[in-house]
Amino acid sequence: MTDGVSVVAELWRQALERLGWETTTIAGQGPVDHLLRGLAIDATQPPSAIELEQALDGCELVVVENLLSIPLNLAASAVVIDALVGRPAILHHHDPPWQRARFAHITQLPPDDAAWAHVTINRLTEGQFADRGLTATTIYNGFDLDPPPGRRNRTRALLDVGPDDRLVVHPVRAIARKNIPSALRFCEALGAVYWIPGQAEEDYGDEFERLLAATSARVIRRPVDRSDITMSDLYAASDLVAFPSTWEGFGNPPIEAAIHRRPAAVGDYPVANELRALGFRWLDPEDHRAVAAALVAPSEEALAGNRRLVEAHLSTQRMETDIARLLESRGWQP
Repeated sequence: MTDGVSVVAELWRQALERLGWETTTIAGQGPVDHLLRGLAIDATQPPSAIELEQALDGCELVVVENLLSIPLNLAASAVVIDALVGRPAILHHHDPPWQRARFAHITQLPPDDAAWAHVTINRLTEGQFADRGLTATTIYNGFDLDPPPGRRNRTRALLDVGPDDRLVVHPVRAIARKNIPSALRFCEALGAVYWIPGQAEEDYGDEFERLLAATSARVIRRPVDRSDITMSDLYAASDLVAFPSTWEGFGNPPIEAAIHRRPAAVGDYPVANELRALGFRWLDPEDHRAVAAALVAPSEEALAGNRRLVEAHLSTQRMETDIARLLESRGWQP
């Protein structure tokens, strides 16, 4: 699917297969090998222990993507914990509960077991794990450096965006921490078209509709579906990527923007600052003059520099090397 965790999970699956593993996928929704509805975020009942054991039958290593990190379905998390005690597993943590105010009271996650390895997606979270007595290894998200070319003219025609229109894409779900008001402000100030492909979640629907009704910017809400409009099309059609988030576990869009050579206006959430320390140069979403200049004539030097940093630090090859190193350290071989 198109959310950040799903994208990273698929890249891990591909990396594991290149390392010699056979993979099978299990989830509560989506195009997977084993569909267990009880694992879905909105499931009313968790999967049974028998269902889960049948899906895991024959698996020598289990990689858990965020289910034992963020408490969106605690009943399902409990079933998975019981099934994995004593068996090799990588708990891949994107969003531990203490990083969200509404989940700060949750203490059941993340669990720990001597048979498991914890992997975080940034060093900030690795340090927070250490503060809680848990040992984790940071493996930054990896990115495909050669995605399929996007179709700029075709996509803009589908969106009814003219060749002279300035198009700002905000490739996120509509939730509070994505800071939609900031993105709308600079689109209003610059006369740009605002495109948000994601839907409202986490009880943000009413506020989202209020913001869109009040803005003077033209708004496009067409989703990315991987067939009609792909992620490459999204970046090719855009002139600038908005990402003024107040919090992200990582934040893939600014990195994807670098790969597609698009300027990005990025908030100062902590992990963005961790990535800035690598050398990334992004615009301040509140500096409308600089954003306007980038819309008209983006800095080729900055775009090229950001692309080189992705190649050096955030490629799928680098991610695969880190995964291989972790597996070797635990004696987990295909």
